Amino acid sequence: MGKEIDQWLGHPYIASLIYVSVAVFSLIVFLSIFELVTRYRTWDEIKKGNLAVAMATAGKIFGICNIFRFSIAMQDSVYESLIWSAYGFVLLLAAYFLFEFLTPVFRIDEEIASDNRAVGFIAMVISISLSYVIGATVSL
Repeated sequence: MGKEIDQWLGHPYIASLIYVSVAVFSLIVFLSIFELVTRYRTWDEIKKGNLAVAMATAGKIFGICNIFRFSIAMQDSVYESLIWSAYGFVLLLAAYFLFEFLTPVFRIDEEIASDNRAVGFIAMVISISLSYVIGATVSL
């Protein structure tokens, strides 16, 4: 099966469709994992208009997709791209826990859940910024 998919990747339109499909599916999986580790329910909070959660989630979405961008640009196959993207996601998740741990004055999740937009903005910028650093390591 792997050779058939790699053969399809020789066609630019089909390759684009395959990479985008894999990225969207992975994005859903990775966001679901983030949902499991946060103390708030992301989509419920966004539905209520919680801008801090929306910003933090937007940063996660951008970060995950940006890591995919780097992995797609640098790898030979969709499989390698998926492996590097999953590795990048794990690093992004570790950074999330580190951010929570290194901020002992308050709980990041609680502040974001209570719509503290300053914390939501910082969480967004951390995810975006680190995705560039993580992405650069993919191209080593």
